[in-house]
Amino acid sequence: MASAVGKARRPTAVAAACGRPLPLAQRPLLSPVQAGGLAAVFRVLANETRLRLLHALVRADELPVGQLAAAVAMKPQAVSNQLQRLADLGIVASRREGTSICYRLVDLCVRALLEQGLCLMEQSLPGHVQARSCC
Repeated sequence: MASAVGKARRPTAVAAACGRPLPLAQRPLLSPVQAGGLAAVFRVLANETRLRLLHALVRADELPVGQLAAAVAMKPQAVSNQLQRLADLGIVASRREGTSICYRLVDLCVRALLEQGLCLMEQSLPGHVQARSCC
């Protein structure tokens, strides 16, 4: 019986994850496992270099490692290491083009998260008059 309930709920959860998720206020309270997973995502994103790499990918759609390295003024090997952390979470994907490896953003939620984060940061600046929330 429990597996039937799990199977009945799974398509809804998958549809929600792929389409329109339930509003946060309507979701069940995060389980400890879910909270740990979310914290892991935020730990990976809470890095200045990775945020800059993601922003560069949002701006260009796809870039080879060498151009990403130049954009953030880092060595290609260091950039590759950071991109691997993002790839491990399924945030970016790569493809080989000749001798280069090109990266692109594949998790579109990250684009929205970056926009919301920038909005929150800009609204918290001293002297900011909040006329309308962008978030």
